[in-house]
Amino acid sequence: MPTTLTERYIAATIRSLPPSAQDDVRAELEASIADAVEARVEQGESPTDAERAVLSGLGDPAVLAAGYADRPLHLIGPRYYLVWWRLLRLLLWIVTPLAMGAVLLARLLTDATAGEAIAASVTTGIGVIVHIAFWTTLVFVLLERRGAETGVTWDIDRLPEPPQNATGRTDLIGSLVFLAIAAGAVLWDAVRGFVRVDGEAMPILDPALWPWGVTALLVLLVAEAALAIRVYLAGRWTVPLAVVNTVLAFAVAVPVMVLLLQGRIVNPEFVRYLVESGAEDAGASAGGIVATVAVIVGVVIVGGALWDIVDGWRKALSARSPAPAAPRREAVPN
Repeated sequence: MPTTLTERYIAATIRSLPPSAQDDVRAELEASIADAVEARVEQGESPTDAERAVLSGLGDPAVLAAGYADRPLHLIGPRYYLVWWRLLRLLLWIVTPLAMGAVLLARLLTDATAGEAIAASVTTGIGVIVHIAFWTTLVFVLLERRGAETGVTWDIDRLPEPPQNATGRTDLIGSLVFLAIAAGAVLWDAVRGFVRVDGEAMPILDPALWPWGVTALLVLLVAEAALAIRVYLAGRWTVPLAVVNTVLAFAVAVPVMVLLLQGRIVNPEFVRYLVESGAEDAGASAGGIVATVAVIVGVVIVGGALWDIVDGWRKALSARSPAPAAPRREAVPN
């Protein structure tokens, strides 16, 4: 016996639902569809036309099933959209120019032509934009799905107390994403290597830094993440938090600069590989490449540390400043 359109529609709707909910949804749909078809038949439609009209009105079974399962049909919904958009713009405006400028400077210092340097910079910028957009969006997609799966709903009792000079969730997520990318890059370079020569991985960082130097750096990155979470929970920057931020910035910048001046940051094999691959260039030399890397890394490390310190103290001092009193209004006599 062939199945009816109603049976096919219900089967298509409930097949993506949890088994525990399928029987209840089936019974509900059978009753509601039957009532709607009966109402149309009483108005003079044929049973076949009435059934088709009712099922067409219900729409795509997958959409209906998503409604029953409370499953979002969008990548990022209203709950996270603005946070995602603000963070994405912030990362694109900061990371992309820094990456493009570093590549442009590196190519120019290695005696590349202006056209080659610009082409490499643009290519790097496009790659950075793609990666930032993809990974940032993926984080928020997972947050969206996780919130839906756990059934977290908003109610009036969930309203937080308004903090002074609130540090937003955008700052927290931006800091955690940046630190996660940095930690992942260091681990990937140490374990897998960003460069492959004859099928073998060649790390960019000096292998002598593994495991203790890399572990110390990862510990400092975890401390930075803990500080970002603490600032978010506090709702504002304070002087003690700014002091901790300053200490962490120096703890990262000073050892890196010392190792950089000692020539112990970049893998010597990697430098040798760059020299051999560019041997036809008259200006190519190990000293020139090391100097180029030193300039780039030094500018990034020192500039980033100074900006982090100044930004932390600026926010802490701003939070301490009392808000201007609202002007008093004189009572207007009746």
